[in-house]
Amino acid sequence: MNSAEQHATWVEIDLAAIEANAAWFVRHSPARLMAVVKANGYGHGALSVARRARQGGASWFGVARAEEALELRRGGILEPILCLGHVPAAQFEPLIAQAISLTVWESDQVQCAAAAAQACGQAARLHMKVDTGMGRIGIPPEQAVEMARRIASTPKVALEGVFTHFAKADAKDPTWTETQLQSFEDTVASLAAGGLRPSLVHAANSAATLRAPATHLDLVRVGIALYGLRTSVYVEQPDGLRPALQWKTQLSMLKTVPPGTGISYNHRYVTTGHERIGTIPVGYGDGFRRTRGNEVLVGGRRVPVVGSVCMDQCMIQLDSVPQASVGEEVVLLGRQDAAHLTAEEIAERWGTINYEVVCGIGARVPRLAA
Repeated sequence: MNSAEQHATWVEIDLAAIEANAAWFVRHSPARLMAVVKANGYGHGALSVARRARQGGASWFGVARAEEALELRRGGILEPILCLGHVPAAQFEPLIAQAISLTVWESDQVQCAAAAAQACGQAARLHMKVDTGMGRIGIPPEQAVEMARRIASTPKVALEGVFTHFAKADAKDPTWTETQLQSFEDTVASLAAGGLRPSLVHAANSAATLRAPATHLDLVRVGIALYGLRTSVYVEQPDGLRPALQWKTQLSMLKTVPPGTGISYNHRYVTTGHERIGTIPVGYGDGFRRTRGNEVLVGGRRVPVVGSVCMDQCMIQLDSVPQASVGEEVVLLGRQDAAHLTAEEIAERWGTINYEVVCGIGARVPRLAA
């Protein structure tokens, strides 16, 4: 039974591409590889991605939420996992019990980790986040040594790592990244001078990993590039990385309508002649945005989406594909014959970034990994 017989719309994940992409980074950096699989593996399926990234050489995994970390543990990922963002106090104990590393930037978090560690009988592994210019979370660089001393003097906690995050690593001008890196290196030097440097120092995201070897340090945190997607137009995409995700649906109805026929809500599209209009079972409820100018692939050709995208369905104009028939595969993102719709192209049309395109594919759309 093929996918169209089982699902209205679906995502196909090429796990071999995930493994190959991870292996590419392992070959091209002396640092250890953290595969970032937050947000359900950027929409690709966190657990299946983590398993194949591990086969490609990833030795760490990064998530944003406690629930994401615990899902990986339940799925048999025994390698180190770091929660990169905020963790509510009530979730410290179950994470520490599973040897999941926590990000901290305030003294209260250290005390909370210590209490949770005492309660579950296992030491807490902490990574101190330093804000060198992202303006999000993190301790100011000038307070890092004091925080590290506090951690060192607190029972049941250990400073496993220190890290920062680049705000503009994917920008045309590298100056701000260089400024942040210098600030971070100065901070690490101060920690080392006090005998407080942890075993893991990390800063590089995907863009920095690809374009700035000086940022690699002990560990690189690769997210969007792990999935074969571009970090930005300013960062060269190596030939060795390939996209892992395709989003597909099928033609559910086909009709020929006369001139003057209104299509979809509010009749934003009205036919000008006898036109072949197809319906496909995908809409904004699946993450396919209600934006003018959408295109899909049918029969290896681009065809326009016409009228308003509905929650669960939308319509396409098929005059250019006379051979199209009900049940035929329709590609929303990916390849069909020689035609190709990329996440980057769709993002430009939607006024966003490729991250949001793939992360925004709805939870009700099944991920079929192979």
